[in-house]
Amino acid sequence: MSKRLRHFITLLRRAPRRPRCNATGLALVLLLAGSAVGGQHWEPLHGEVRRCEVVPLDTILDWLEAHYIGEVLEVEVEREGGYVEYEIKLLGPQGQVVEFEFDGHNGQLMSIEGVRINDMRR
Repeated sequence: MSKRLRHFITLLRRAPRRPRCNATGLALVLLLAGSAVGGQHWEPLHGEVRRCEVVPLDTILDWLEAHYIGEVLEVEVEREGGYVEYEIKLLGPQGQVVEFEFDGHNGQLMSIEGVRINDMRR
């Protein structure tokens, strides 16, 4: 994980609930912009979110917060052939790491991988 992302996650954990949503959107932009080497690879995704073709990251994180206990460790946005997927890792209360995969176009939870997942449910 990059130093910039670790710093942002630290800030994200300290932020109050509502400002966290704005900060999360900014983090996605910074993360994607930071990963763009020699180009603006984040621009198409930003446009898709604006046009409601892709679910905003804030919506996914709000759903996770409502249904699971944990701290966000990592957020990845994967794109294959126009298909967008969010991969989010949470650190559970017992130190377990659980990865959630969401369909970026409709926000549906596609899979969960990890241990003691039920201990994280709200």
